[in-house]
Amino acid sequence: MELKYFDNAATTRVKKEVLEEMFPYFHEKYGNPSSLYSIGRASKKAIEEARKKVANLMNANPNEIYFTGCGSESDNTIIKGIAHTNRKKGKHIITSQIEHPAVLHTCQVLEKQGFEITYLKVNKNGFIDIEELRNSIRNDTILITIMFANNEIGTIQPIEMVAKIAKMYNILFHTDAVQACGNIPIDVKRMGIDALSLSGHKLYAPKGIGALYVKNGIAFEKFMDGGHQEKNKRAGTENVAGIVGLGKACELAQIHLKEHMQQLKQLRDYFITQVENKIEGAVLNGSKENRLPGNANFSFSGIDGEALLLNLDAKGICASAGSACTSGSSSPSHVLSSIGLSNELAHGSLRVTFGEDNTKEDVDYLIENLCEIIAKLRK
Repeated sequence: MELKYFDNAATTRVKKEVLEEMFPYFHEKYGNPSSLYSIGRASKKAIEEARKKVANLMNANPNEIYFTGCGSESDNTIIKGIAHTNRKKGKHIITSQIEHPAVLHTCQVLEKQGFEITYLKVNKNGFIDIEELRNSIRNDTILITIMFANNEIGTIQPIEMVAKIAKMYNILFHTDAVQACGNIPIDVKRMGIDALSLSGHKLYAPKGIGALYVKNGIAFEKFMDGGHQEKNKRAGTENVAGIVGLGKACELAQIHLKEHMQQLKQLRDYFITQVENKIEGAVLNGSKENRLPGNANFSFSGIDGEALLLNLDAKGICASAGSACTSGSSSPSHVLSSIGLSNELAHGSLRVTFGEDNTKEDVDYLIENLCEIIAKLRK
């Protein structure tokens, strides 16, 4: 049975071009970047070339890019780093109720350390209320952290407006852009973003590598002690092959972004139309217009989401009920609950996220089986 993969928000395959670029740094160019001899210098040079490619994807300066182990580490590093550096100025942080657990759980840890967190509500489409954001700002607010695009329902937040408000009140602004980087255009300078997190395995690079953009001049406490790597902000010998892979993936994403978006949007819109026409009681979660090009999230009345996933898996179809980082939880998705879904609809959800390998024929196969399985489960 041929595998049909529709869970690209959870992870993507490593592109062949990325893998080929990485391979020499496992076997031939294996030097430690901190070493002074030639193969060490070659590794160091490769890291700096990759840093330029990551920076170019978001119009940042290369010296504003720090390599991390993943998006979650990037979130932890910058949120805690800014909080502890600025705690004498204030201990208030603003975020939203639908952030990734890497942000929510980090904020919860900070609450235990004496910080105060405001969790903004979202409307039925997953958008924060800009006026609520304004009204939540206090004299002691030091950071606003709002995700660029939601990992479950695909809603893209009004990031430029949030950044503008933050700047107006002299507050730092961070965005978790793990789902957005490589899928939609990002320009940190034009958008006024102070800090941004991304993860390699969401844009066809390997797992175990991430990056953090921090605007020059912004101080943040380091997350890991040890060596001097990453401008003394992230100790530990660099994952050279992973960094090279992330750089190549970012380079490819920048070159092919327009056609990538168009391909995914066509598949997404076709899938949404077919589901709405063929399956009674299907509810699209998130904004229909302002959402990630490859994301479609539906809730189906009268079914159990886990049973749906298992039946799809039996047909060789990979999809999810929400974030891979919350799988295994019996509680309904915090995102779907926050947009006002009942427990029944939240438990009957399906997230389909398209990638470059998907075709219209794949989507037809998915729709055909989805219709049959839902009809069977409802009986």
